[in-house]
Amino acid sequence: MSHIQRFPSAAKAALTNPLKMSQPLGAALAYLGVDRCLPLFHGSQGCTAFGLVLLVRHFREAIPLQTTAMDQVSTILGGYDNLEQAIRTIVERNKPAMIGVATTGVTETKGEDMGGQYTLFRQRNPDIADTALVFANTPDFLGGFEDGFAAAVTAMVERLVEPSPVTVRTQINVLAGSHLSPGDVEELRDIIEGFGLSPIFLPDLSLSMAGRQPADFTATSLGGVSVEQIRSMGASIATIVVGEHMRVAGNALELKTDVPSHFLSRLTGLEASDKLIRLLTDLSGRPAPARIRRQRESLVDAMLDGHFFYSRKRIAVALEPDLLYAVTGFLADMGAEVVAAVSPTQSPVLERLKAATILVGDHSDVETLARDADLIVSNSHGRQGSARIGVPLHRMGLPMFDRLGAGLRVQVGYRGTRELLCEIGNLFLAREMDHDHHPAPHHPVQGDTDSHGCGGGSCGCNAV
Repeated sequence: MSHIQRFPSAAKAALTNPLKMSQPLGAALAYLGVDRCLPLFHGSQGCTAFGLVLLVRHFREAIPLQTTAMDQVSTILGGYDNLEQAIRTIVERNKPAMIGVATTGVTETKGEDMGGQYTLFRQRNPDIADTALVFANTPDFLGGFEDGFAAAVTAMVERLVEPSPVTVRTQINVLAGSHLSPGDVEELRDIIEGFGLSPIFLPDLSLSMAGRQPADFTATSLGGVSVEQIRSMGASIATIVVGEHMRVAGNALELKTDVPSHFLSRLTGLEASDKLIRLLTDLSGRPAPARIRRQRESLVDAMLDGHFFYSRKRIAVALEPDLLYAVTGFLADMGAEVVAAVSPTQSPVLERLKAATILVGDHSDVETLARDADLIVSNSHGRQGSARIGVPLHRMGLPMFDRLGAGLRVQVGYRGTRELLCEIGNLFLAREMDHDHHPAPHHPVQGDTDSHGCGGGSCGCNAV
């Protein structure tokens, strides 16, 4: 039985090595999955600078991100003038297809009426009605990364998606959670298209954040789902919702368009992948392609080969809630013991985790709980604590700034699960092989007559 601990502010006054990332950062990532979009932080310059640095270090790409640059006066008296000026300047200079606005702690503390400001802006600026504009409330003193991502996706659904009188029989929507990397989204696209279906991903990070070299400089996102595709999501036959934090957006889309939603809590693991394939089989009316069947056989074989190295291993995991759920579920399937599952924020998915201790905390808590563990799974910010207690770190999630290809990793579906299985399994295998080649020195006990345990030359070594 898992034991859920929660640290109230009175018990823990400060985070010494934070795991949590803010809502505006999550919203910015969601907006970056829309083609020719420019995310705009409604707040001070510092709020934008920190988020920009983190995304650049993780994806190693140029990240378009703007700010309304509020100062002390506008913070107190209201920031609408800054917002209107910023939007007009962006439209005139960069001509984006969409501007995604995310609030910050500065504007949320003041209590800006974003719905009213949107209406006022549209009334005062009819000349830029062709530019899509989405506002999301993302206070960085509440919730976390997943919450901001979900708020931005929900705002795009409510502002842009339109009901359709017709249905495209091969078109489906996929609300891809923030725990899916660009590589994961691309893998999902390949799987879905193998059933003869045409997916619309919201957001689509596989086209914008997987690494591309434009012929000319562009100040907006390069690739992603188009505004026109978002508007056409009402014509799909179904919506696949991936991750608990996307449930609200899925409900909003279904309420607005009557397109039925199918919720998938995770896509990593054999059973989770089987559930995805069964759903796609039902939606398309086609059997699974031979390529998918081969991938499943390969995963089953890899599980058979690798379960010896996972069995009874003690692992601590610290990730965003939905990614935490996916990883802990996979590790439990492989026979490992998750001794600690640490989430930066509260989430309904935590109640379903398979772990000895479930904690809302930070990396310092991981350091305390993982001292007798065999492995830590977390982002790159966990490397200092991992080094201090001498427990290896497998990097996952965001940010991952000390490894190449962070955004290209695949850990969904049969193929992605197999890759994750081998990556972690190889860490265990390497440690066992290293231990075999460097055995612990023998410490003679009473009755020993030699230094290596042969019992006084019984092995023919002439030991005395």
